[in-house]
Amino acid sequence: MSVLSAENVSYIYQSKYQKVQALTEVSCKFDAGKFYAIVGHSGSGKTTLLSMLAALGQPTAGSISAQDRPIKEVGRERHRRENVSVIYQAFNLFPNLNILENVMYPMRMTGTSPSQAKSRGKELLAAVGLGDVDTRKLPAMLSGGQQQRVAIARALASSAKVILADEPTGNLDSENGKIVVDLLKRLVREESYCVIVVTHDHDIAAQADVIYRMKDGRLEEEEKCS
Repeated sequence: MSVLSAENVSYIYQSKYQKVQALTEVSCKFDAGKFYAIVGHSGSGKTTLLSMLAALGQPTAGSISAQDRPIKEVGRERHRRENVSVIYQAFNLFPNLNILENVMYPMRMTGTSPSQAKSRGKELLAAVGLGDVDTRKLPAMLSGGQQQRVAIARALASSAKVILADEPTGNLDSENGKIVVDLLKRLVREESYCVIVVTHDHDIAAQADVIYRMKDGRLEEEEKCS
């Protein structure tokens, strides 16, 4: 059973002045314990597909399912709370919360007690290599690589076992980018996460178990890597 799948998904951006077919009948599936890359030129539809998988938008046609249950049945907010976590290129941390509070946030939203959330938050920061960083620091006090690791820790704070990452190394230098990718790969290998990365980076894509190639809103190719 796939943990996440798209079936004949199409999406049209429509404004007062134009209509753009961003996705056309895209079908793909994602399994636990695998690392996926979605690649393609700018405007190919890869980020739009990730948004559909995260239920940040609703397909014009077709359906997205998690654990074989359509998101329409599950509900978009519940899907984002229980099934998937999203990591962004720009980190998207809360600037006025310290790094521990950022990691605690998903747990507090689901009713975890402050003491439990604090304890778990510290464990997660240590797990991503930030155990020796002062948890009272605000995100702006950290390097880009450290901020992205906080974002990963926050993603792990939810119960979701699917991580959707939109250009997660795009704002990082090569050394910090490698640290982030290695963290994501470790989650796949050791904890059976499903990690789906949208990337322009051929080196990252080459490390994936499966590569989905997008062109002009269509899934052009699925390549299974060794």
